[in-house]
Amino acid sequence: MVWPTDELAAFFLVCFFVGLLFTVGSFLLGLGHSADGLGHGHHVGDGHFHLGGHGHAGAAGHAGHAGDHGAQQGGPSVFNLSTLMAFLTWFGGAGYILRTYYGAWLLVALGVATVAGLVGGALVFLFLSRVLYASERVLDPRDYFLPGTLARVTSSIRAAGIGEILYTKGDTRQVAGARSVDNSAIERGAEVVIMRYERGLAYVQRWDDLMREEEEEQARPDQPSTPATP
Repeated sequence: MVWPTDELAAFFLVCFFVGLLFTVGSFLLGLGHSADGLGHGHHVGDGHFHLGGHGHAGAAGHAGHAGDHGAQQGGPSVFNLSTLMAFLTWFGGAGYILRTYYGAWLLVALGVATVAGLVGGALVFLFLSRVLYASERVLDPRDYFLPGTLARVTSSIRAAGIGEILYTKGDTRQVAGARSVDNSAIERGAEVVIMRYERGLAYVQRWDDLMREEEEEQARPDQPSTPATP
C-alpha cells in the first residue's frame, strides 16, 4: 500500500478502513447470531384451538390455524448499517486508488468513488434481502398466546400438584410446568388444552372433558325469555 499523496487520499483511506472494519465486525456478529439459532425448532402435529364464549374450546378449532400462521417475510431497509458501511468501504477504496495511483482530479475521484460506493451498497442490500432475510419470519403474537393450545402431558400431573406438558407454538416444541384447573390428577400421555397461563405455569383441562362440557352446553335448551312487564 502506497502512503496517501494528499489529504483527499488520506480521507479516502480512512473511509475505506472504517467501512471495512464495521463490515467485517457486523458479518462476524451475524454469523454468531445465526449459529445460536441453529438446532431449534421441531415440528409436531398438535393443533391450536379457539376458545368459546364460555371459556371452552370450540370444536371448530380442531382443525387449527395453520393458514393464519403462514410465514411472513420481512426485509431490510435500503439505508441500514450494512449497506452504509459497504458504501463507505467501496467509496474509500475506489477513491484512494484513483487519487493515489492515477492522480485523478478531485471531482473525478469523488464522482467515481461515489458510484463505486453505491454499487457496493446495492450488492450488499441484494445479499441481505435475497439470502439473509429470505428465511426471516415476522413474529406473530398468536404464536405466543397459550390459552386454547392443545398439549400432551409428558410428566403426570398429580392431584393438586404439578406436572409437565409439551405443546407447539411458532413451529417449535415447548415444555412447561402444568397443573389441572380443577386440581385433579392427569396421567402421562393425556391430551389437554391450556386454559390459562400464569406465573410460568399452565393450567390445563383434559380435551375429552372439555369436549363433553361443550356438547352438554350445546344440548341444553335455551332459557325462556322473561316476558316484559306491562
